[in-house]
Amino acid sequence: MTNAKHQRPAAISFTDAAKAHIQDMFKNAPEGTIAIKLGLKNAGCAGMSYVMNFTNSVEPLDEVVPCGEVNIVIEAKSLLFLLGTRMDYQIDKLRSGFVFENPNQTDACGCGESVKLIPAASDDAPQQSTSSV
Repeated sequence: MTNAKHQRPAAISFTDAAKAHIQDMFKNAPEGTIAIKLGLKNAGCAGMSYVMNFTNSVEPLDEVVPCGEVNIVIEAKSLLFLLGTRMDYQIDKLRSGFVFENPNQTDACGCGESVKLIPAASDDAPQQSTSSV
């Protein structure tokens, strides 16, 4: 029997467009910023909204995910809702912004400002859904 250590995949993944935009954002970060924090807040008619902020600290239970040369810190309380998410950055004629393809999303409000999420389950993953921020 081997003693190989199982390495789990990153909590979220990033498209090249998302990585490039995050790198650009970080160039304008306030002094002392060490990462970009990603989390969720209660908001909107569907229940939750994605939140991103610059941060100068990492809490002990936060998840740190490399995104090119920048680290993304996922708040511990949001981690189970974000597992398996793919983060993209899209530009079209009327808007630009991050788009989250989250397998834990079960619904979204009509205006696109909030989503309904369930915690990730190891046995059965919900259908893939996409939301913008």
